[in-house]
Amino acid sequence: MTTITQNNSASSATPPAHSKKPKRVCVAYSGGLDTSCVIPWLRETYDCEVVACVADVGQGAQELVGIEKKAADSGACVCVIKDLKQSFLTDFVFPMVMSGAVYEGRYLLGTSIARPCIAQAQVVCALEQNCDAVAHGCTGKGNDQVRFESVYAALAPQLRVIAPWRESTWQLRSREAMLDYLAKRNIPCAASATKIYSRDANSWHVSHEGAELEDPWNAPPEDLWIRTTDPKLAPNEPEEVVVGFERGLPVSVNGKKLAAVQLLEALNEIGARHGVGRVDMVENRLVGMKSRGCYETPGGTLLMEALRGLEQIVLDRDSMRFRQELANEFARVIYDGRWFAPLREAQWAAIQSLAQPLTGEVAVCAYKGSATTTRRRSPNSLYSQAFATFGEDDVYNQQHAEGFIRLFSLPSRIRALLGISKYASGKNGVHR
Repeated sequence: MTTITQNNSASSATPPAHSKKPKRVCVAYSGGLDTSCVIPWLRETYDCEVVACVADVGQGAQELVGIEKKAADSGACVCVIKDLKQSFLTDFVFPMVMSGAVYEGRYLLGTSIARPCIAQAQVVCALEQNCDAVAHGCTGKGNDQVRFESVYAALAPQLRVIAPWRESTWQLRSREAMLDYLAKRNIPCAASATKIYSRDANSWHVSHEGAELEDPWNAPPEDLWIRTTDPKLAPNEPEEVVVGFERGLPVSVNGKKLAAVQLLEALNEIGARHGVGRVDMVENRLVGMKSRGCYETPGGTLLMEALRGLEQIVLDRDSMRFRQELANEFARVIYDGRWFAPLREAQWAAIQSLAQPLTGEVAVCAYKGSATTTRRRSPNSLYSQAFATFGEDDVYNQQHAEGFIRLFSLPSRIRALLGISKYASGKNGVHR
């Protein structure tokens, strides 16, 4: 997985005092309204040069059109575009898939897993461009501020961190105020005074927040969804897709070997066509509040279902239970922004070990918004038809089960014989 050379010298471990103005700041730049305001605000507040770092994580070519000119018009001295599409999947997303991580049972962590990838690239850019500070446009209410700044701390603690939304001199608290701020400075902006939803997109997912979604009693309108077909309008015929894995990593679709980007694109196309991967949930943010988000992860949903199907025939009972517990903890580590932390590295070692036998193929049926495993095979399968059959067999002596049951239930038997079992009288043990 991708790593960055860290500066561990004693002098660099102490960030510079905040009273000293930065000379050159690297901003995580998206081209949107917020970061278009951050660039001139930094120049005016600190009289510094600003480097715009753009991360291409597969959000779509349309979002990158003209972004270098946008950055220059906003006041950036340099705009660096980092092509992260491949590394985003191979170094971050696919390891997350291998772990089985799902936050609070539903969220496939599309935004969460992108942040360490983007922030790492920003740190690299800052060091390459001789910057002495980094900045982001995250608000003080959300999770992303923690995710970005945790990466900064782990990879380049010598860089000063500037979070405009948390500074008293940042007075741009509304969309209207931001548009007015840019207009007064003759900085062009295509944004309008009304924005229906706050969206975040990458090749793994699209998230939607804000507007009418802020009332959890409002159902998401159909025009909210931009990547997936309405399941009611999806094809009436199911489609089966076969995903191949090697040691827990996806390598093929329908028998064809594909690189990471092309593999996810193929699964996204199939999943989106059948309305797969829509999630509407209220989650618990790291900062303490609840928030509602709607997510579209079509290819990711197919991929996660396929790997779960493979695990069912390969992992033994105890390994499966440990994998599930580990997946829950790994999801929290990702959600909380602790990718570059010793805990995540330790978890990753266990995840890789569990994934060693996960080689095989799984067929998943996509139909009207659902993704269901229908067939699976692996050279490492522990499933034996000879043992599991309901028909007559010559390999399993059913009389042996009696001894197993007596040993398995021995503690209950001893308690009852000693007269200390509250269930021996036939009561169900429920007290009100």
